[in-house]
Amino acid sequence: MFTRRKQPQRPIWKRKSLWFLLVLIGFIYVNNSSLLTAPSGRAPFLLAHRGMAQTFHMEGITNETCTAERIYPPEHPYLENTIPSMQAAFAAGADVVELDVQPTKDGHFAVFHDWTLGCRTNGQGVTRDYTLSDLKKLDIGYNYTADGGATYPFRGKGIGLMPSFDEVMEKFPMQSFLLHVKSNDPAEGVMLAEYLSRLPAERRASLTVYGGDEPIATLHEHLPDIRVMSMATLKSCLIPYIAVGWTGYMPEACSRTQVHIPDKIAPWLWGWPNKFMERMDKADTRVILVAGSGDYSSGFDTLEDLQRIPPGFSGGIWTNRINRIAGAYPKP
Repeated sequence: MFTRRKQPQRPIWKRKSLWFLLVLIGFIYVNNSSLLTAPSGRAPFLLAHRGMAQTFHMEGITNETCTAERIYPPEHPYLENTIPSMQAAFAAGADVVELDVQPTKDGHFAVFHDWTLGCRTNGQGVTRDYTLSDLKKLDIGYNYTADGGATYPFRGKGIGLMPSFDEVMEKFPMQSFLLHVKSNDPAEGVMLAEYLSRLPAERRASLTVYGGDEPIATLHEHLPDIRVMSMATLKSCLIPYIAVGWTGYMPEACSRTQVHIPDKIAPWLWGWPNKFMERMDKADTRVILVAGSGDYSSGFDTLEDLQRIPPGFSGGIWTNRINRIAGAYPKP
């Protein structure tokens, strides 16, 4: 007579570990699934990089590339960072316009992209070494070319078009702006804090400032109510979130700031998109989706690009071509 052998039983600790693992996986899924979180119902908002700007090809681009020398054949008459370009961007459907600020020799802020003048203008030297009145005499369209220097379609048309930040605030008293500080000089943060402190609190609420770690930290120290972003603030928010955000924990550094998320990285964030956006909304933090890996201000510049935006996304969409994509998000 044969005796059936008893199958060896798995040790209790192994069974408990398996159940714990299954429960943990279930918790992570439920706690982070966008399928179980309703979208906010808000439409995304559009952020026009430098207003209505001339765009350029990105092949081989570096931080030293003069982009004015590689523009595409112009589709419109506007130059970046000018009041006409901002008017055109808002008229086309932008909700926010990004602009660049440079301190001047006489204590103002000029709205201009470059640290130096030679790439775009008929001037030479460092931008901040000039007074505002000197900068206004320059032709800011002088060196734009789409054919390697055979023609310069904006030469002679940009004289007097470099605005001061005061002029922008006067011209657009209600609109929202993203200010880019182009240096890592903490003194610039102090100067900008002093300027912005003279604006009403409700006007400051419509502004966000981003840039180098040093000036942004100094600005926020002197003016805590202004929304800011730098590489340091991004890291202090997103690194802890990536580590433990699956629990639903939101790092304090994610409160009332702004985060720029490349769309190649976004799907790896806990709860992307609906649960992630819900958490950032509760923290009063703005989420801006930028294209690709986020290098060199890549944007959602075609209707085909917009197909990568997840359904129900309610944050900001960074674009270099507001005139091409705004029609996909008509205003009510």
